[in-house]
Amino acid sequence: MRQSAAVFTGAAVVQIELPSSDTFVLPGIPWGPIEAFPTPAYWTYQVMARRIIGISPRHRLGSTLAEEVGACLLGGHGIPASVGLAAFQRLQALGILANTPTESEIFDVLSHPLEIDGRQIRYRFAKQKARYLSTALSRLSAETPPLDSGKALRQWLIQLPGIGLKTASWVARNWLDADDVAILDIHVLRAGALAKFFDENLTVEKNYLELEEQFIRFADAIGTRPSELDAIIWFEMMSAPRTVTQLMGGSLAGVCPRSSSEVLAAGSSRGRSRSNKGTTDTKQTRLFE
Repeated sequence: MRQSAAVFTGAAVVQIELPSSDTFVLPGIPWGPIEAFPTPAYWTYQVMARRIIGISPRHRLGSTLAEEVGACLLGGHGIPASVGLAAFQRLQALGILANTPTESEIFDVLSHPLEIDGRQIRYRFAKQKARYLSTALSRLSAETPPLDSGKALRQWLIQLPGIGLKTASWVARNWLDADDVAILDIHVLRAGALAKFFDENLTVEKNYLELEEQFIRFADAIGTRPSELDAIIWFEMMSAPRTVTQLMGGSLAGVCPRSSSEVLAAGSSRGRSRSNKGTTDTKQTRLFE
């Protein structure tokens, strides 16, 4: 028996039908209930609903590739998204990302506190990021990166200091709207662990490309674009920290969840009520328009 859910758009109601919850979308991976966050059926509904309503992911943060590299380099692990975005916007407004500034010029800007939501916040790793960004901007000015595919651009980017597979994938996905790479941040990794589409024996540190392949295969299986799916997963997981904490066993310290039965129970509870939804990250709100 198939399952369905409605999408309300103006005066119209569109019904989305998916396979039954106990049908497998991939070997060993059931669709699960549409209303149960974060099952494969839930993610499929989220993508389809946004398509129907006309809300599309907006990936690009910069107006040039150099700005995009700057935006992604200034964010990432250990830096809250709102802080990374504020640092990028300051450099962008000063025109620094349009040139080939020295490390000290970038550091001078990053070392001053940023005003975020009425608070003065210092940017972490200012000296390190200034060095990475200066080198990246210099290379981008002197060379022409390959833009024929996300993987080609990523391979060029990871030769630069401070840019690993995740940051390079982020740039490639954003700039090229690429579907041959994936941004495997902590939110996507947790979603994959909860929905069982990632091999729990693999780690992102050692097996990034294998996990990326599994993510792309999962996106194809549910009929979504990888670039579209990872943006929506990121948005939903970031927007529901309390529920994700429950699903992870009361702690956000790791990637793997607690038992499957507890995940299902907590997920179904979230499907019935969104009252525990947290504040959306300020950078994440830019993903959709």
